[in-house]
This record gives sequence, structure tokens and C-alpha cells, in this order.
Amino acid sequence: MPRQTRRRSYDQYCAAARALDAVGDRWTLLIVRELLAGPRRYTDLHADLPGVSTDVLASRLKDMERDGLATRRRLPPPSAATVYELTVRGRQLLPVLTALAGWGAPELAERRPTDAVRAHWFAIPLVRALAGPADRSGVVEVRLDEGVFHVRLGGGGPDYGDGPATRPDACLTLDADTCTALGRGELTLADGVRTGRITVQGDTAFLGV
Repeated sequence: MPRQTRRRSYDQYCAAARALDAVGDRWTLLIVRELLAGPRRYTDLHADLPGVSTDVLASRLKDMERDGLATRRRLPPPSAATVYELTVRGRQLLPVLTALAGWGAPELAERRPTDAVRAHWFAIPLVRALAGPADRSGVVEVRLDEGVFHVRLGGGGPDYGDGPATRPDACLTLDADTCTALGRGELTLADGVRTGRITVQGDTAFLGV
């Protein structure tokens, strides 16, 4: 019978401590960030988490499966690849990451030479900036020099995905600094369009600009 690994715990009867028992290990929340963009293969996760070792990534994914945050499934042919994806409970961490990104946004004032960057890492702060009215629903494709991602608004809550959208309602073209300012609330979408920092294609009325 396989030996059960003892679950690390703060052993405190506190909701915050219990949450940190599950997601407080280094890399866990960043794995959640990646999986919020959709199902990912192990190799894709490793490529988009520069600095994580293969052993640590495998261990964190195993812990997340054990804790009911993520699951594995086999894609049907012709892909036949194994992907990891978040469970419903895992996806409930989006507001947590949104709040954490908002708290950490001031630290992005200057990009360090050692900083890695992926386009979809800008998505979480941007979700709040694009959410708008409660009845706004649609898909926005965001194009940066670093790459492309898309944000889904409405339909039970905003979400995002890596890469181009299939049929976006609107497309935004901007640079990383503008995207950061938008996500931090230092720039509104309307002001960004008016000053030429943001180019919008598609349904501009949908975005209120």
C-alpha cells in the first residue's frame, strides 16, 4: 500500500490558515494563475513558469489534485495529451489572485532585467478594468508586443485565456506599460483610446468607448 505523505498544516483553526495549508506553498498560486487560462499540459506549465524545477512542479500539481483544486484528464485523439485543469473550487481562487495582483501592482513600477514576462500574466489585473457594468458580456482580445490573450466578461464572472480568441467582440492593441496602467486604475480605457495609447477594433460600444 503506498505510503501517504503527511499534509503540511499550520494546525490552526482559522479560515486563512486553512486556505494557506492548501495554496500557501511557493508556486501553487502561480500554477493556479496558469490554469485559470485553461487546461494546460505539463510541458506548457513548465515553460510558462520560468524558475520552477520539474520536481517542484510535479509535487505541487500532485498536492493540488489531492486538495481538490486541480484534476488531470486525457484529451481525445488526435491530441491524446494529458492536461491539468482547475476544479470548480480551484477556479474560485480567481478573486483571490485578482486582489493579490491589485495589492502587488505598485511593485511593477519598473521591470527588472531578470524579469520573465508572458502576455497572459497581464490578464488578471486587466479583468477588473474591463469588467464594467454587470450586464457587459463578451470576449475582448488583447494584443501586446509580448503576445496575445483574451478576456471573457460576463456569463457568471470574468475569465481569461492565453492566445487569440476565436470570435472576439473587440480587440485592444496596446503596449505593456499601458496595459499595466490600465490594470492599476491609473488609466481608463476611454482615456487610453482618446490619447492614442490604445487602439480598439470591433464593437467599441460594447466597451463603452
